[in-house]
Amino acid sequence: MMANIPQDTTVITIIMIVMGAAMLVLGSSVFRSVRDKRQVNERLKSEARRPKAEAYPARQKSSVIETIGRRFSDPNSEQLSVLRDRLMRAGYYSKSAPYFYIGIRFVALVIPQFLLLGCWPLINDVMPDNGLLLSSVALAIVSFVAPSFMLDKKIGKRTDQYREGFPDMIDLLVACVEAGLSLDGAVQRVSEEVAQRYPWLSDHMKIMTLETRAGRARAEAWKNFADRLGLDEARSLAVMLRQSEELGTSVSETLRVFATDMREKRMLKAEEKALALPAKLTVPLILFVFPSLLTVLLLPAAMRMVDVMGQM
Repeated sequence: MMANIPQDTTVITIIMIVMGAAMLVLGSSVFRSVRDKRQVNERLKSEARRPKAEAYPARQKSSVIETIGRRFSDPNSEQLSVLRDRLMRAGYYSKSAPYFYIGIRFVALVIPQFLLLGCWPLINDVMPDNGLLLSSVALAIVSFVAPSFMLDKKIGKRTDQYREGFPDMIDLLVACVEAGLSLDGAVQRVSEEVAQRYPWLSDHMKIMTLETRAGRARAEAWKNFADRLGLDEARSLAVMLRQSEELGTSVSETLRVFATDMREKRMLKAEEKALALPAKLTVPLILFVFPSLLTVLLLPAAMRMVDVMGQM
């Protein structure tokens, strides 16, 4: 027990140095952020005599987590753009959402290490050799992977709803366009109709309606809609509508053909799941049903043989 004390002390010292460096970087980042804001506020106060200064609203104060995320990210990096797309697919549309995500990952990586160090004297006796180092590494991996895992899980849940509601959305679009509505009006109408059953899909349709009202081209709005959903069917629809607009073909006919194709794909997927059911049932049958059936069939014969052999 005494031999492990210097080793544990070395590990604790290393972890404390790393955590101290992290807190030093965090503190310097927050200090620079507060200093920059103070300089900006002083500059605005010095220019408050200008009449146009009152027309600009006060900027909302950013939280500490957002400040940390901004300090550890590059606004012009490609990775930040990819992260922003992932967050939008998960339902986080704010411009500061990527910085919150990065800040949360940093906090989730640092704080558990301090909690581990605080609780280590209580659990040191039941931990093996090098337990502190192994626990710290495992906790760091879990803390770093957990936010991404939760984000992917939320994206998957929303993607399932998008995939389920997309065929119904196409059928409603076909009905509205054939009834005389324009494509933009049909999108607005369908977004209201599907809001109760598919609220997340309705939100993306409303965003697309706002984009077209703001002056964005219809083809670009549909492309952004497909990118937010992350479905191949939505991308195919965006391409078909763009080609229909460029070639001057009927939008209702395009939607009707696409709706027919979607119904066929839905039927093929249902048949594929039905045909895969026997193969999926093979393992449960072998592991659970077959042993029970074998026991019921052979147990009486085995008991009879034991009785006969006992009488002999």
